Amino acid sequence: MTGERCGREPLDLRCYLVTSGVGPRTVEVAAAAAGAGAGVVQVRAKGATAAGLLELTCAVAEAVRAANPATRVLVDDRADVAWAARRRGAPVHGVHLGQDDLPVRAARGLLGPDAVIGLTTGTPELVRAAEGLRGVIDYVGAGPFRLTPTKDSGREPLGLAGYPPLVAATRLPIVAIGDVTPADAAALAGTGVAGVVMVRALMDADDPGAVVREVLAGFC
Repeated sequence: MTGERCGREPLDLRCYLVTSGVGPRTVEVAAAAAGAGAGVVQVRAKGATAAGLLELTCAVAEAVRAANPATRVLVDDRADVAWAARRRGAPVHGVHLGQDDLPVRAARGLLGPDAVIGLTTGTPELVRAAEGLRGVIDYVGAGPFRLTPTKDSGREPLGLAGYPPLVAATRLPIVAIGDVTPADAAALAGTGVAGVVMVRALMDADDPGAVVREVLAGFC
């Protein structure tokens, strides 16, 4: 499934990588995932400085463009870093924001109408609030699907049963996040979500491309 804002190419959310780490392996996995068909790569490095995140983002973006120009590259949390990368000429497409980050309307004003902006949710109330921002944001993330050590949201796991009510609450595409594995893709696709977000399942894989292809097969 895809999400779309007026006047732009559809956003392929079926297989969505969130990176970890800051070294060459991060860039390599991002390129391999993009080359296999991942539609989105989000650069996440919570402990990096702004300068370090900018350099990593630009390196990932260039590697992803070489592997698959259709893959969108987003920055986690930092709309300022996304803006700086775009000003530098890097193929960075936008930002994914949490509830406590720069407000999405401010990010839209900073990054412009062509940028991709995602927003973290996970409860019916947050999803309904996000629906009111349709036209400002492009998609929402919702989780956790399972408890995960990569991010503590403070919310109980949604499981498969938690997604259909969220999907029904908005016309925005929803991506599931939280210890998702490729084996979960088909079942999650059946809930109506537009795609799945993976961190460890891709970053730790011996063959990230094979993981991407398995996920995409689950959304056929």
